[in-house]
Amino acid sequence: MFFKVLAHLIHWVQPFLVPICFVAAWALVLMTVLRVFEATRDTVQQAKQMHQIPCPDCQFFTGDYNLKCPVHPMSALSEDAIACPDYRSKG
Repeated sequence: MFFKVLAHLIHWVQPFLVPICFVAAWALVLMTVLRVFEATRDTVQQAKQMHQIPCPDCQFFTGDYNLKCPVHPMSALSEDAIACPDYRSKG
């Protein structure tokens, strides 16, 4: 009895399986492409922001691992250093 009902249900659903699988597969591909695009966009935005950090061109920047900047050691080479009020160009 159960298998007869199951066979009837499968026979009824079978014409809809191909379109449903087609749409599901393309939706998965589209979502993957969008995620890759979003990740690339976010990476580019982060890189642009990190390139605004002026520390390597500052006269106070030492380049030493232990003390990168004697004026603002906690914010050296971080996003907080983008608007550093004590920035002085080396050249």
